[in-house]
Amino acid sequence: MNECAGKGGKTGMVYSMTGFGRWRQVTDGWEVTVEIKSVNNRYLDCAVHAGRPLACVEDRIRPRLQELGVSRGKLDVWIGVEPPGGMDGQADDARAQACLQTLYRLRDRFGLRDDISVMTLVRCCPELLRPAQPKAGPDEAWALLSPVLDRAAAALLESRAREGESLRRDLCVKLETLRQQTDRLEALSSGASERYRERLTARLREVLAGLRLAPDEGRILTECAIYADKTAIDEELVRLRTHLDAMSQALRTGGAVGRRLDFLVQECNREVNTAGAKCAGSPASALVVDLKCGLEKVREQIQNLE
Repeated sequence: MNECAGKGGKTGMVYSMTGFGRWRQVTDGWEVTVEIKSVNNRYLDCAVHAGRPLACVEDRIRPRLQELGVSRGKLDVWIGVEPPGGMDGQADDARAQACLQTLYRLRDRFGLRDDISVMTLVRCCPELLRPAQPKAGPDEAWALLSPVLDRAAAALLESRAREGESLRRDLCVKLETLRQQTDRLEALSSGASERYRERLTARLREVLAGLRLAPDEGRILTECAIYADKTAIDEELVRLRTHLDAMSQALRTGGAVGRRLDFLVQECNREVNTAGAKCAGSPASALVVDLKCGLEKVREQIQNLE
């Protein structure tokens, strides 16, 4: 049974921090395009690239994305605006004159063919023609942008949700593997004290036989008890299982679980390291290495979750 599945197979939504959303919309002749790219980041880092005429509302974009459910990730938001009819007929005469003088000077200095035209001038100086500007303030500009931003953010969240679900399924498989390895480690370590007692008794009998002395059973039991206390890992395994269960519960609940899972995987590593120190030199050491490798794979996947 998949420990990450809730009752009836229902789970909360888990989001990746990697995604892409794009939306384009025409309103009153203005064509607005919003693209949002998101990658992993410890916090929410939002960089907005908006030219005129919507630069006046850049400070509203991050709060709006947070309201829509984006809580972590490095976001790049590109906003493009195409005015109705392209240009409003305005030109920068001073800039045009300066550009023409430069072209004439190059023509005369190098003896070039005179093919200067209006299109030549515009290509050499693309900022010559000023684009149309909406006759509106920040509120009107936001009314133009916000519907497009919302739809692009919805597309972003949808792509993050799809990848998040794939990550959740992969993490559930990895957590189940870790549980199975924990069970094997417990079974392998459960008879360590008895095996140590058998080896110690056999060795003492062999040594004392030559001296015609009988082994002290009470001393043997004491040594075995000390050894068992030093090598017992049952407490570490109980805590390890508790942390694994908490991770599964977080994946079932959904939401922004990345930080919680990151903390839990650190705690799992702590328990495995302690168990490994107690099992050093025993057959259980190989299983401890497998557990550490599995936890590292889990940690790498968790870095992608919001």
